[in-house]
Amino acid sequence: MKPSVPVLAPLLRSDVQGRLLAELYLHPARERTTTELARQAETTMPNASRELRRLVDSGFLLARTSGRNRYLRANTEHPLFEPVAEIVSYAYGPVAVLGPLLSDISGLTHAFIYGSWAARLMGEVGADPQDIDLLVVGDGIEHAAVDAAAESARRRLGREVNPRLVSTRAWGQKSDLFLRHLYDRPLVSIPLETSSE
Repeated sequence: MKPSVPVLAPLLRSDVQGRLLAELYLHPARERTTTELARQAETTMPNASRELRRLVDSGFLLARTSGRNRYLRANTEHPLFEPVAEIVSYAYGPVAVLGPLLSDISGLTHAFIYGSWAARLMGEVGADPQDIDLLVVGDGIEHAAVDAAAESARRRLGREVNPRLVSTRAWGQKSDLFLRHLYDRPLVSIPLETSSE
């Protein structure tokens, strides 16, 4: 059973709060709707709405309404913006940072984080993750593009990012011993979408 306190950042109330803050604080110029944020944080709309309302009420987020939509963004003028950004970057940054970096890589169809960071996000207690294990799936992917994305993520996250490329066929067949092992361990999907920054 997953513990109620986040393993990656016990200072925060929940992993949902951490994921929402990461999406907003690591891309402070980007405005997002609650629907977009709920999808990125892999939570329900009511849960996301509740967390986001608390963050707006406490001044950590700014909200504006246009028509029927409510847009949210990080309040970069908040006195705690920098420390909060540092905490969420360290604990929840890998998904928020890697998604936009990987989205434009040709041939890449899926991306996942595995290993100790994924295990901690899923609630397994253990040592603080020292690196990020990245699995990219696709065909005709340029290794140099993945390496460049991993290096950019390393600079932003302050941790090594170790990419491993596999073909779509290998991923689907599950015949490789390494991949079979991954199916039995925590695996965190990285949403791939074009960054609007």
